[in-house]
Amino acid sequence: MQSTVPTRPAPRRRVTARTRLAQAGETFGTLAVIFFVLFPLAWMVLAAFKTEVDVFSTRLLFKPTLDNFRAIFSDPILLGSHIWVSALVSFLTVAITVPLGAAAAYVLSRHRFRGRESLSLIILITQFIPAVVVAIPFFTLFRSAGLIDTPIALVIIYLSFTLPYAIWMLRGFFDALPVEVEEASFIDGCNEFQTLRHVTVPLVMPGILVSAVFAFISAWNEFFFALILTRQNSLTLPIAIQSISGPRGPEWQQLAAAGLLVMVPIMVMSLFIRKYFVEGITVGAIK
Repeated sequence: MQSTVPTRPAPRRRVTARTRLAQAGETFGTLAVIFFVLFPLAWMVLAAFKTEVDVFSTRLLFKPTLDNFRAIFSDPILLGSHIWVSALVSFLTVAITVPLGAAAAYVLSRHRFRGRESLSLIILITQFIPAVVVAIPFFTLFRSAGLIDTPIALVIIYLSFTLPYAIWMLRGFFDALPVEVEEASFIDGCNEFQTLRHVTVPLVMPGILVSAVFAFISAWNEFFFALILTRQNSLTLPIAIQSISGPRGPEWQQLAAAGLLVMVPIMVMSLFIRKYFVEGITVGAIK
């Protein structure tokens, strides 16, 4: 008979006072960050349902009202028309950014030609140009073309910073995708367009979704160029919000209600693409 040697249970990891202190500090730091991030948003949501008197108080219990939302959609604010302009500009920006960015990224990733890396570097450099530097040239160009105070001018200028981002994001996805996957579809009889449509695009869909969301948010929230290039007919939502005021100054409760409306599309989109967002950022950054 073989003698069995009893095994000792693995010693438990000793939790020292320093470990407990580090865990407590980490928990406190996390809660502090969450508080400072969520507190302004929570306060804005509460202010959107307060009256003109309650908005200046710190009470958490109050009688909610929808008068602020009725006011911002009524004369003279008429926020509905500005929401339409912002939605039109944002969706047009996404509709142009995604296909052009995907096509350019695919060419830069899969095709070899002279000056490819130089072209990629130039596209990247455009991301570091300050907006104030190109504001006057764009304004002069659009004034000469008669595009001031039109959605077309906003779409063109938004493409100048959403397209480079989409190209670099999606090129990382195409580079991370093995070439053998596409070669297998060629063997099955697919041409390059069919391979791109049925094989490549579905595999890089997380990156496409992230690029689309970035383009939408950039156009939806943009303020600087919209302030310069619009006058009256094409005022976007951020420009309209900053002009909300009454006889005694800014109407904070109405500003909070309008700010809440700005957040709604972004929050809805985040709920639908949250599982792709982290993958889009991490995978797209790996070549």
